[in-house]
Amino acid sequence: MKRVAVVGVGQTRFRTRRDDKTHPELTREAVSRALDHAGISMEDVDAFVFGTMDPFDGINCPDRWSSTAAGFGKPFMKISTGGTTGLTTGIAAYQHVASGMFDVVVAVCTQRVGENVDAQPVLNTAVDPIYEGHSGVGAISVAAIQATAHMQRFGTTEEQMAWVSVKDHESALKNPYAHIRKRLSVEDVLSSPVISSPLKLYECCPRSDGSVAIVFASEERAKEIRDNPAWILAESSISDSYFVGDRPDLAVWDSLSIAGRRLYRLAGVDDPKRDIDVAELYSPFTIQEILELEALGFAEKGEGARLAEEGVTFADGDMPTNPSGGVLCTNPIGATGLVRLGEASLQVMGEASNQVDGAEVALAHAWGERCSSTP
Repeated sequence: MKRVAVVGVGQTRFRTRRDDKTHPELTREAVSRALDHAGISMEDVDAFVFGTMDPFDGINCPDRWSSTAAGFGKPFMKISTGGTTGLTTGIAAYQHVASGMFDVVVAVCTQRVGENVDAQPVLNTAVDPIYEGHSGVGAISVAAIQATAHMQRFGTTEEQMAWVSVKDHESALKNPYAHIRKRLSVEDVLSSPVISSPLKLYECCPRSDGSVAIVFASEERAKEIRDNPAWILAESSISDSYFVGDRPDLAVWDSLSIAGRRLYRLAGVDDPKRDIDVAELYSPFTIQEILELEALGFAEKGEGARLAEEGVTFADGDMPTNPSGGVLCTNPIGATGLVRLGEASLQVMGEASNQVDGAEVALAHAWGERCSSTP
C-alpha cells in the first residue's frame, strides 16, 4: 500500500437551512476551497468519492445532481452508510490512493437536511424494523437509554453530561463554520427543555445544511503539494447488531472498543492517552462523548463523565476532544463524519480554527450504521 496524506480541507458554513445555495453549489464551494487549500486545480484530481444520506436530502440520488459540480467526467463513487457516511467516504477515498490506483482523490460530502420535511421518521428507520421500528425509537431515544444505563451503573450525573455541552459550545465559538455558536453554562444546559429524558435540548445535536471536501494524495504528490500534510496512519471499521436489544451492555460501547484496539495495533499506538494529542469524536449527544472516550481508551469505564467537568477534554486540557465544537454544534448528518476527519487533519497541519498546541497525532471517529475511526 502507498502512504497517503490529507493535503487540503474545505468547508462551507453550516446552518439549519442553506436556501442561498443549491446542493451542487454547496458541493462546488467545498471542493473549490479544498483545492485552493491544497494549491491544486481540478485538472490535478484523478477521482472523486461522494457521500450523502439520500433520505435526509428530500431528493432522489443527489449525487447525480452534484456530480456536475464535483467529479464531472472523472471516476466517481457514491457512498451512503448512515451516520458514518462522511468518514466512510473519507476511508474510500483514502483506499483509492493507498491502492495505487490514483494519486489525488477528493472526498466530498454534502447534506441538506433542511430539504427534509421531518428528519426524525428517517432516524426511526435506524433501528430493527420488526421489533423496534414501531416504537419510534430513533437516535435520541437510543442515546437516552445509553445515558440512563451509564448513570445507573456508574453514577454519572446530569451535571457531568452538561459539562460536555458547555465545553463543545465554548469551542465552537472559535469555529467560523460551526452551525451553533453560543456560550452556555451548566445551568443553561440543565434548564433547557427535556428532549428524551435525561437528555436536554442543549445536549442534542442540531440538523445542518452544508458541505465538506478533503483532498487525499499519495506520498509522492503530497510532498510536492505541501510541507505539512496530515499523514493517514491507519483506519478501522466495525459493524454492530441492528437490533439494539442484542447489544450486551448499553453502558459501554464494546464494538467501538474492538475497533479502537484494531486501529491502535495498525497505527502503533500503545497508549492512546499518551500517543494521541487530540480527538474529533462523533458525539451527537453528550453521553456519547463519555462512552466513546471510555471505549477508545482515554478513560477507564465509568471515568469518562468527569473529564469535561475537570477540564481534561477542553482545547487546552490534557486530552482535547472536539475542539471544533463537534457534532453538538454542527451536524450535516451524511457529511458529519468527514468534518471530523477534516478538523483532525487541520489540527495535525497546525491550521485548525481552535488549534491545540503541539498536536501531531489526531483521531477522527464516526458512528451510525457502522462504527469507524481513523487517526
